Amino acid sequence: MAQLEFFFDCSSPWTYLAFTRIHDIIVRTKANVVWKPILVGGVFNEVNKDVYERRANPDPRKSAYYRKDLADWARFTKIKIGQPPVFPVNSVKAMRGALLALDDGKLVPYAKAVFEAYWGDLQDISQDEILGRVAESVGYKAGDFLQRIADPAVKARLKVNTDELIARGGFGSPTMFVDKTDMYFGNDRLPLVEAALVKSG
Repeated sequence: MAQLEFFFDCSSPWTYLAFTRIHDIIVRTKANVVWKPILVGGVFNEVNKDVYERRANPDPRKSAYYRKDLADWARFTKIKIGQPPVFPVNSVKAMRGALLALDDGKLVPYAKAVFEAYWGDLQDISQDEILGRVAESVGYKAGDFLQRIADPAVKARLKVNTDELIARGGFGSPTMFVDKTDMYFGNDRLPLVEAALVKSG
């Protein structure tokens, strides 16, 4: 059985697209998926600092195409992706929550709810009130959830995942590995990911 590792941060719209599309691929290929929540800002700070320069001084032609491309993909994937008023967002608490959800067998519905809250409803997922409501939507008690994500052990695990991606050559979200060493980056690489999984399986 082929293994697929999916390193992701919910603050990326391209990751939302990839996350939405990857499930059908997992079913078709019968791959064993390993979800790896990360903090993409931590990755950028180490190995992709030029992303901040591009955001500060965007090329208007590229920006216009970026908006069109994202809208085209959202339409194709049948999800709603807007322009959150808070962008980039501090996703550290949301991604710590993803680790809890992973432990509790709720990773997929939790991540979907975070993506929808931020990109669909344009809510600031860095705020405890918003994140608490997201957590409640998948069966948590908000207060308990927020207390658990403050645990130093949870914080450490998120850093471990982020550092692991950097050490393995990753530079953003989503990054996928097929059978440990075959790396793919980005939503548009999913056909290649599926082909690799089929070949491996």
